Amino acid sequence: MRPNELESIPFESIERFLKERRGWIDGVIISGGEPTISADLPELVDALRNLGFPVKLDTNGSNPEVLQNLVKTGAIRAVSMDVKAPLDERYARLAGVPVDLGAIRRSIDFLLSGAVSDYEFRTTVAQGLLDDDDILNIVRTLQGAKAYVLQNFQPVDCIDRKMIDHKTLDPEGLKELAARAAAYVEHCWVRGFEEALPGAKTA
Repeated sequence: MRPNELESIPFESIERFLKERRGWIDGVIISGGEPTISADLPELVDALRNLGFPVKLDTNGSNPEVLQNLVKTGAIRAVSMDVKAPLDERYARLAGVPVDLGAIRRSIDFLLSGAVSDYEFRTTVAQGLLDDDDILNIVRTLQGAKAYVLQNFQPVDCIDRKMIDHKTLDPEGLKELAARAAAYVEHCWVRGFEEALPGAKTA
C-alpha cells in the first residue's frame, strides 16, 4: 500500500470488533476527513445504533442540512465541530479549500440553539497561523456555547508537508488563552488539560 493510501475496512469487521467489546465501548465517533460528504453516512449511523452504540459526529460544519437531519432524527447523540478561523477571508486560507461561510455559520447557529445537548466547538491552534486575537474573535462568534476546546497543533500525518516542521505552542500559554476565552462560553479548556480554568463558568 502506498503512503497515504487508505485501506477500506468492511463494515462486517467493524461490527465484529464492536460486538466483541460490548460493555467496554461506550459509543462510536464518526470522524474524517468530513463524514457529512458521504451519502452513506445516515445508513452507517443507523447500523451502529442498531448494534446498541450511541454515535458522536465530528464535523467541520460545511453541510448544515446533513447535520440538522442527523440531530433532528435522533441519529446522533453528540457533535464536535471544528471552527478553523474567524469567519472571514482567513477561513478558506487556513482550510486550504474554498469555504461557504454561510454554511459554517448555519451549523454554528444550529448547535447554539441547543438542538443537541452534548456538543462542543474546537479550534486547533498552530503557531503563526492563529494568534490570541483570532481565538477571541472566534469564541465571540460562539458566545454562549456549552463548550469550546483549544487543541495544540501536532505535526503528525500532515497533508501539507511544510507543516511537519511547524512547532507546537507552549501549553501554559494555551491555557492562559483558554482562561480568557472562557468568559464567553460555559466551559473552555485545552485538550489534554481538562482541569477547570481560571475564570471559566461552571454549570
